[in-house]
Amino acid sequence: MASLFFVANACHTVSSAIARPSPFDPGTSTRRARSFSFVRGVQSRNCALSKFAPGGIESSTVCECAWRAAIKAFYDAGCRYLQLDDTAWAMMCDPKEREGSKSRGDDPDKLPAIYAHVTRAALEGKPADMAITMHSCRGNFRSTWIAEGGYEFVAEQLLGNTNLDGYFLEYDSDRAGGFEPLRHFPKGKKQLVLGLVTSKSGRLEPKDDIKRRIDEATKYVALDQLCLSPQCGFASTEEGNVLAEDEQWAKLRMIVELAEEVWGR
Repeated sequence: MASLFFVANACHTVSSAIARPSPFDPGTSTRRARSFSFVRGVQSRNCALSKFAPGGIESSTVCECAWRAAIKAFYDAGCRYLQLDDTAWAMMCDPKEREGSKSRGDDPDKLPAIYAHVTRAALEGKPADMAITMHSCRGNFRSTWIAEGGYEFVAEQLLGNTNLDGYFLEYDSDRAGGFEPLRHFPKGKKQLVLGLVTSKSGRLEPKDDIKRRIDEATKYVALDQLCLSPQCGFASTEEGNVLAEDEQWAKLRMIVELAEEVWGR
């Protein structure tokens, strides 16, 4: 399996239903424009990055071209909001995964910069009326997970050097660490979506707990640049997560209610 690969598909992604009115509106109504989930992995546990792309950044051109072609195809099909779903950044947050990358011949200290370069290059020429965001996934099969660790190791490159319009970060458990890495998030129009509501169980989080955590995040990111969403989708695979459909809808209703209470209508 190649270390760098992409799979693009139009699919229903509950986690892309962000709470707050059109936070990624690129100039047209995101309610009317088509939305797609663009899923990619930038790491394989079976193959070193150096084996797939000898020379590192210089040899990743084929991946960048493939990304740009796919993004253009989505745009030509009418897509104006594209969400990238990426596991590589979250995997690099995990010390065990960083050690594993060494055994494959990679230098983990160099990988965040390589990932950022490929992402920036993939977004070159992005139309002005198209918004592209990224969800950093820690694994979501049948309510399980595959990576843990705070965002400190990747935050500077991920948040400050990728030219995305927004970021979905999972923050539903202690596995994600604290909000301190968000200090690398740039001021301006970009949006940061806090995945504070877990999609892995049906337990409804206390509203006051969510509000408190949003308040904690504002120490590093302005409130008007923050959004709220589930930590991931409720069914990243056909098996779904371990919760009932009515529990899913209860969580989504709560997110909408919280958004109105925190940011207003």
